Amino acid sequence: MTVAIDRATGKRRGDREPGPGLGGRLKRGYHKHWYAYAMIAPVAVVLGVLVLYPLVYGLYLTLTDANSLNTVRTIGVNHIDATYKFIGLDNYADILWGPTAYDRFWSHFVWTIAWTAVCVALHYTVGLGLALLLNQKLRGRTLYRLILVLPWAVPTFVTVFGWRFMLADGGIINSALDALHLPSPSWLEDTFWQRFAAIMVNTWCGVPFMMVSLLGGLQSIDASLYEAAEMDGASAWQRFRYVTVPGLRTVSSTVVLLGIIWTFNQFAVIFLLFGNTAPDAQILVTWAYYLGFGQQPRDFAQSAAYGILLLAILIVFTSFYRRWLNRNEQQLAI
Repeated sequence: MTVAIDRATGKRRGDREPGPGLGGRLKRGYHKHWYAYAMIAPVAVVLGVLVLYPLVYGLYLTLTDANSLNTVRTIGVNHIDATYKFIGLDNYADILWGPTAYDRFWSHFVWTIAWTAVCVALHYTVGLGLALLLNQKLRGRTLYRLILVLPWAVPTFVTVFGWRFMLADGGIINSALDALHLPSPSWLEDTFWQRFAAIMVNTWCGVPFMMVSLLGGLQSIDASLYEAAEMDGASAWQRFRYVTVPGLRTVSSTVVLLGIIWTFNQFAVIFLLFGNTAPDAQILVTWAYYLGFGQQPRDFAQSAAYGILLLAILIVFTSFYRRWLNRNEQQLAI
């Protein structure tokens, strides 16, 4: 058998060149796309400093008994070294199954779930209703849109402080109720009315986002679908059910997921409305803040453990939510 040899290279003709190794491919990819890595590098550094490092350090703190009495601190000219120690998963066990687990975690967990469900339901329902109205041909529609977006445009702390003044005992709301000879609730003192006020204020802050998002979704639905449904004799309710709702499915799934995540971690409304004066109205994120910064001694380890549990709850929920959406989309496709 004759083998053809290339005189220039001394190699057999037809032999494949050995492919570059992993290091060679990475080096070639770097030289080819160096500008992309250069653009991404600042973002990666910022995310690492602001997100990754605090997350890893917080996870480490959850495995210790760190508090304001045993961490590194300086008092005057005296430098005191840290004396906290590693305790493993004891913080998680104490939070979930300890003797005060219900008062410290589970009661706030149940209220947080109820708070999130009610607020997101109100955000979506009211936002969809307003979006449907603004999608009609109305005189002064632009002005109405501007007015309805204002609660979202105003900074949250300004909005919440305004509501706090109005809900105070001598505020405009109770004064109006007194003028109408109606009972004036203790909005900022009684547990039930504290929770009611928190939901009311958060709904006021969150509806504009839902309204704007759903209005954009409504305007993206092909008008010919409504015309065809109307020609087929479909009623207004049938057009809404079989044209509007399916047309908003993608937008709705996204804004509801974002609304759940934001509301579950809605720190500003609860904290600015009540501070530390409403223990039964605190959701998990504000309760975690209270443990770490609102009491003495400040319990850094327990506060960090609450943060990790919040992250785990949202990751699990998001995974199941996306899986449920994908399953529904597959069933509709079939």
